[in-house]
Amino acid sequence: MERAAELLFYVNGRKVIEENVDPETMLLPYLRKKLRLTGTKYGCGTGGCGACTVMISRYTPTTKRISHRAANACLIPICSLYGAAVTTIEGIGSTRARIHPVQERIAKCHGTQCGFCTPGMVMSIYTLLRNHPEPSLEQITEALGGRL
Repeated sequence: MERAAELLFYVNGRKVIEENVDPETMLLPYLRKKLRLTGTKYGCGTGGCGACTVMISRYTPTTKRISHRAANACLIPICSLYGAAVTTIEGIGSTRARIHPVQERIAKCHGTQCGFCTPGMVMSIYTLLRNHPEPSLEQITEALGGRL
């Protein structure tokens, strides 16, 4: 089977071009090993814990809108990301620049234990807020469903 010559997508606003990508390469190890973005955690590796949650954004030409969805990076083949934008925990805020209000609120309200699964929770809430700036309690509960 012949592979496509070039894969183009974006990670935290930066263009990524990869040549001859192995179709079995998942987004999580690519982020952690190739791009050194280790804020996205490896938990269960089966999409059950949510520690590897990132936001995937795509433009839909028919609606002329950008859709955002939370996704488990451990289950996403990078070949499926052609033209998409991936946002990781590093892409929304840091202690070097400024942390995002979702990160700040979780920290100030003691909303974490060891912190390992916190990036996934932050990314789930961040994605929810991108889609629904004033979410209902039901939407918040649903967005956090499946997270440790």
